[in-house]
Amino acid sequence: MSNSYQPDIEPDEITSFLKKDLQLKAIYQKILYQKVINQAAQERGLTVTPEEIQSEANRLRYEKRLEKATDTLAWLASEMISVEDWEAGICDRILAKKLAECLFAKEVEKVFAQNRLDFDQILLYQIVLSDGKLAQELFYQIEDGEISFYEAAHLYDVDERRRQQCGYEGKLFRWNLKPELAAVVFNTKAGEVISPLKTEQGHHLLMVEAFIPAQLTPQRYQDILDRMFNEWLVSELNYVLHSKTA
Repeated sequence: MSNSYQPDIEPDEITSFLKKDLQLKAIYQKILYQKVINQAAQERGLTVTPEEIQSEANRLRYEKRLEKATDTLAWLASEMISVEDWEAGICDRILAKKLAECLFAKEVEKVFAQNRLDFDQILLYQIVLSDGKLAQELFYQIEDGEISFYEAAHLYDVDERRRQQCGYEGKLFRWNLKPELAAVVFNTKAGEVISPLKTEQGHHLLMVEAFIPAQLTPQRYQDILDRMFNEWLVSELNYVLHSKTA
């Protein structure tokens, strides 16, 4: 049999496979979401120009290093889609982006301001121990300069990854921490070792290396916009479905 042979697959077979693989619902929802987007965009007079599609196609080609037209055609063939299919998909994504901006661009700054505390971050170091007495002893030793926080983490932490990284947990948001820990670490001073705090995980020694105040960066702007738009899509689709069954 030739390696280039591709057996014919009927549309019904695809639908049947998606059902058996429990993927049909997700695809069905995506189609309905696109219908909601198309309707809302039409009501607001939003359209996508051929120039916008071409610009985005060029960006994607550059991203995928498809330098020649033949490279692009070969890639499309490997994805089993035509140029028209690809451009239609690009058009849908641009339209969704335009609709999101139209609906919520003016609300992003307000949402960010209202939830600013949630976007504050810290660079956190942590030691977790199973023995409360040892945790207290280490706290005093660190305070007295007998051992550094990093050395104590490397020697005593219950977690191998933290031991190897000398207690480094990384850049964390407030919601990344348990509420009882967040309440303390976000109200301490940088470089100050916090006395042992007990949770179900063990006894925690914590140190904030730096506080990173929240900023509305382009990425954060897009994250908030996407979240608002996705929540709106779910709400709109539920409304449409319920109104049809009422």
